[in-house]
Order: sequence, then structure tokens, then C-alpha cells
Amino acid sequence: MALTGRAGLIALAGALLVVLSPRPGLVFAVLLGLLAVLIGVDLALAGSVHALRFQRQGDSALRLGDSAEVTLLVENPGARRVRGRLRDAWAPSVRAMPREQPVDVPPGERRRIVFRLSPLRRGDHQAVAVTVRAVGPLGIAARQGSHRVPWSVRVLPPFLSRRHLPSRLAKLRELDGRHPALVRGQGTEFDSLREYVAGDDVRSIDWRATARRHDVVVRTWRPERDRRVLIVLDTGRTSAGRVGVDPTSGDPTGWPRLDWSMDAALLLAALAAKAGDRVDFLAHDRAVRAWVSGASRTETLSAVVNAMAPLEAELVEADAPGMVAAVLTRARRRCLVVLLTDLNAAALEEGLLPVLPQLSARHQVLVAAVADPRVAELAAGRDGAEQVYDAAAAEKLRGERRRITARLRRHGVEVVDALPEDAAPALADAYLALKAAGRL
Repeated sequence: MALTGRAGLIALAGALLVVLSPRPGLVFAVLLGLLAVLIGVDLALAGSVHALRFQRQGDSALRLGDSAEVTLLVENPGARRVRGRLRDAWAPSVRAMPREQPVDVPPGERRRIVFRLSPLRRGDHQAVAVTVRAVGPLGIAARQGSHRVPWSVRVLPPFLSRRHLPSRLAKLRELDGRHPALVRGQGTEFDSLREYVAGDDVRSIDWRATARRHDVVVRTWRPERDRRVLIVLDTGRTSAGRVGVDPTSGDPTGWPRLDWSMDAALLLAALAAKAGDRVDFLAHDRAVRAWVSGASRTETLSAVVNAMAPLEAELVEADAPGMVAAVLTRARRRCLVVLLTDLNAAALEEGLLPVLPQLSARHQVLVAAVADPRVAELAAGRDGAEQVYDAAAAEKLRGERRRITARLRRHGVEVVDALPEDAAPALADAYLALKAAGRL
């Protein structure tokens, strides 16, 4: 049971009568009894909230930054009209609007109520409960009850780097020789023969074909297809740091490094699938958090996006030996292993570097990291002693990243270290360069 604002006004008016009456005790008892009767009648005539039936319809998935609509069907099988307010409770980060809606369902009928969700976070979000407050015909008292009406909305990574895909596909077509401005690839898969033109590599001359045609003929090559690309996402503590500006909300505190890495991984997965390569995905910190393998080229992106959606950064040190063991177990034949992590010198020196030779001996390894633009800003500060100290710390950090990058490259590892907005296209370009060089 719940009392309404009208009941409060009646109680206030009764209090004034008691104060002004020469016999306040008697007046108080009469008014109290009358109010109790009115409340009892109002509750008896109010519609039953527990008899209501609910169904949900609408969106079950959306990208971060978009909105979704979830429809709630309210059916009243009871004998009395249910009139009042309804609230569909979700987590605050889902931003379900409006927070409350008026509801008026006659007996034997149903009504459709629409809520708009604008989530602030990735992942799976569950509806908590539907609470209805049915007011009696006098508007004094109300019945209230809650119902569990399950519904889940999965918020997917936004894939903001999709805008870079057309330009990288154009470069890929150039490598494949399917573009009017033919660019000769450096892969190991034979494509065709054509006449020699000035500037061609003389090592590409096919002497037998030249002898048959009495003209100089060269072989053309295209990057190999059906290679395997294994994307490994580090979900350990270093992925929790916020860098740059949140592109979905404009929050200056930044986007988690994990989300920037996801965005770069999605662009790479889409590009590699279009290139005809097989793409697998592994998320790991101290255990395997997600694994995608065997998806067709048309389903690769969807499978990877869905695997990424519920992932969160774990505040634990990543287990590099465990990650390498997981990669070697799942990738027995040579492939391109793309590790998305942070170039944190302490973490890499104690974790990845000791076991890196096991990985680089069997696979081509590419390490991609998202740099913090705030470090460059701090390094440029010179106004006052505090900024000078900050600049010194920033320069030390930049020096450590350069040193760890050099050590990785001595192990034959390709390294991409780019600012948040540039990480995805830089990783895609590194993949295309490896493909053009025939190193996949």
C-alpha cells in the first residue's frame, strides 16, 4: 500500500481543523476514522497490480553510442481498471527514458509502453524489475507491486574505425592487382604474365616465356590468400587505463585502452576477412576470456564483435606465459599473431619478453599499443617547476617505450605504437605492409 499526495493534502486539512476546533481530541478521532475508511475503500476499488501480465519486445543488441527501443506490453486480466504509474528499472548506465510512464489499462485490455535506452557502457545489460503503482478511484491510496520481466540488451563495441575501411580496401585491391592503377605485389603467389615495362624488377623476368614470345615478359605476383591471422587482446590491468577522449560521449577522462584496442582489432578483422585470410580471436589476461575460431569470412566480424561485447579489463597482471601457451596450443601452423597490449616496460620485461622467443620462432608477431596523448602534452610543459617535473617524468616514460620497442624488434617483432585515433589505421597499414612483403 502507498499513500498519494492527495492523501497528504487531506491530512493537512484535517490537522488545521483539529487545531482550530474547541474539541481537538474528538475531531482528530473522527477525521482519523474517516481517512482510514476512505483509504480502505480506495484500496478495495483499485486495480490489482499483481494480476498484471507483461511481455517485452524490441531491440536486443545495439552499438555503443546508439539508442534502442524496448516495448513493454501490459495486459490486465483482472476485473478492475489499473490506473497509475509504471517504472521499468534498468541500471543507471543504461539511461532508460522516460524513467516513469503513466499507465491506464481497462479490464481485459492491454497497452504498449515504449522505453528508449541509450547505454553508456558495453556489455550485457539486464532489466531489473517492472514496478506498477495503481491508484484507487478517489486518488488517496495506491497498490504497488513489482514483477520480474526478463530482458537483456547487448551493447556492442561501436567500431568507429569503420570509416578507414574503404581506403584500406582500396590499398588491398592495388596489392591484388584488381585496381586500374596496378601495383605489383611482393607476395609468393603467382598471378600472371605481362610485358616488361621500365622500372620492373629484372628478377621477375620469365626467361622461358620471353624466349617463346620474342619479347621480354615478367611474372606478376599477388599477396597470398587464405593466410591465418590470430588477434590476441590483452585484458589485464594495463588495458584499464583511460587515454584520449571518449569518442562516444566526449568525456575528457578518456576511453579505456581496452576499447581503443578493440576498435583497432575490428578494423584489422574486417580487412583481413576481405583479403581472404582466416581470422581468429583470443582475449586473455590470467585465463582465456573469449575465443573465436572457424567463423566464415562473412561472419568473422559479427562473431568477433559479439565476443568482445561483454569483455572488461581485469585488474590483475596478465599471465604472459599462459597467453603464449594458449596461442601455441591453438595455432600450430605458422600465422600472423597480433598482440594488442600496452608497451609498459615493467610488465613486458617481466612477462612477455622472457617467453617471446617461443612465440616469434613459430609465428610472425606484431605488437600493437595505444599511446597516451597526455604524455606528449606533459613532455612539452615548461611553465614552472611542477610542469618541469611532469615533463621529466613524461620523457622518461617515452624513453622506456622506445627502449622496449627496440628490444621487441630485435626479436623480429613488428611494433605499432600510435595515438588512440591513429591506432586502428596504423595497425591496418602494418598488416597491409606485411602482406605486400609476402611475410604472412
